[in-house]
Amino acid sequence: MALSPPSPASEAYEGRRPSRTAAVVLATTPAARSACADGTVLDRLAGQLDALSVHDVHVVARTAVAVGPGAADGTRGLVDDLRCVAKVARASSGPVAVLPGDLVAHTEALAELLTHPAHDTSALVAADGRPGGPLRPPVRVQDGRVAAAGSSYHRVVEANATFRGAVQIGEADLGGLAGVADELAEHVQGGRLGTVTGAEVGDLILVGLVRAGIPVRAVVLGSLRADRVTGAGAADDAVRRLAEVDEAGARLAAAVKSDDGFFTTHFVSSWSGHLVRLAARLSLTPNAVTGMSLGMAVLAAVWFSAGERAAMLGGAGLVLLSFVLDCADGQLARYTRAFSPFGAWLDAMSDRAKEYIVYVGLAAGFTGVVALPGGIWALAVSAMGLQTLRHTIDFSYRASVAQARAARAAWTARPRSLADPGDVPPAPEAPPPGRRGHLLRVSDRFDRGAAHWLRKIVVLPIGERMALIAVTAAFFDARVTFLALLTWGGLATLYTLTGRVARSVTATHGSAAR
Repeated sequence: MALSPPSPASEAYEGRRPSRTAAVVLATTPAARSACADGTVLDRLAGQLDALSVHDVHVVARTAVAVGPGAADGTRGLVDDLRCVAKVARASSGPVAVLPGDLVAHTEALAELLTHPAHDTSALVAADGRPGGPLRPPVRVQDGRVAAAGSSYHRVVEANATFRGAVQIGEADLGGLAGVADELAEHVQGGRLGTVTGAEVGDLILVGLVRAGIPVRAVVLGSLRADRVTGAGAADDAVRRLAEVDEAGARLAAAVKSDDGFFTTHFVSSWSGHLVRLAARLSLTPNAVTGMSLGMAVLAAVWFSAGERAAMLGGAGLVLLSFVLDCADGQLARYTRAFSPFGAWLDAMSDRAKEYIVYVGLAAGFTGVVALPGGIWALAVSAMGLQTLRHTIDFSYRASVAQARAARAAWTARPRSLADPGDVPPAPEAPPPGRRGHLLRVSDRFDRGAAHWLRKIVVLPIGERMALIAVTAAFFDARVTFLALLTWGGLATLYTLTGRVARSVTATHGSAAR
């Protein structure tokens, strides 16, 4: 339904295609009609949804409340509110977002929830450590998911975050949402949920989703803010607090990985945000930047193949430029939320192709200027083989960890009664036995401060590899480059393999013990 004219939107959201997401806005509290700088709190929220191209908006309000130029869905209490949510869930052909009408939040925070390319079931939470209140129910977040959620009736053990009222339910989970909302309505009608109020619709829905075993991704606010308000004064204060945060800067900071490799973090990510902003202004796509990065690597290989010192210096510079663009394409994808399966595949494949193309150029240039190659092609092929082995170890380990987490989540996410106020605490991890446990404790103890960065350097991530190639090629020759890659890469492989075997064996032993 139409609401008051939307508030001015940030340039970051202009031109966005209409979303298939339907939004249920619960304007059932007086605070939703509180005046603020952008009209009322509800008007402000409506403008944000419009800026995010969420136009299928269903406002739920008490019958006596007039909202905007149209009529809201009239309800008489919490039971009707839940029935309305169930009705929308059954009629929708895309994700459904449930938001309180008294929510004052950064548009970027709502965008993190509503415009993520996965469009999965997710909830807006803040890991700020502050105790939950009536409008900040506690939640427990584990492995990036909401493992437990609370309300005025439902308790949470070992809570580590608070829910900020906004939840999105993915298309695949709409049937679960409808069932949860209907079940909650029956419990409320039967008086089995204590004194829950009409302000807790979103809280109860989150509890129901989690207890039904539906995976809920935790969208953590970080430096952004989102708060439900209780009146006009609180609304003005909340809007003023939003202005204290550089929203555009927060968006850019979120696009840059904060815990990447040492070289990437300190020598590229510290300034690549400017490049990302420029690319966004030029309407460049992440795939276009990936193509530019691949082109720079090909040019570097051509220059390396000349074998002359000036060409080697130029090739080294192009290798570094290619790596900078390689970092920027992912940052641009996160900044503009222009994710796609093809883009992810292209990025991963181009990373391998760029590195191996550079190896070929180095070997060809060395052969051209040295009468006796001295097995340079054998060194090049060995470097490629070692790097392929390292990638295989990385991908297989990540896949096994993801499978283990999925199996654990499926085992622990058993449907539980919504009428039970208690919470099942997380199972304690079994202490690692013997030498394996000692090894991991020592490893974890040194994973902080300077030792943390030293460990990242030791494993020779892509940033360090590109820097190593550039420096050795610029000041020495291809033989030195390949020997350095094989020596450092071999030590990195041994270090990584030893640590992952130890952790895998420990995890297996701990699971068997439980």
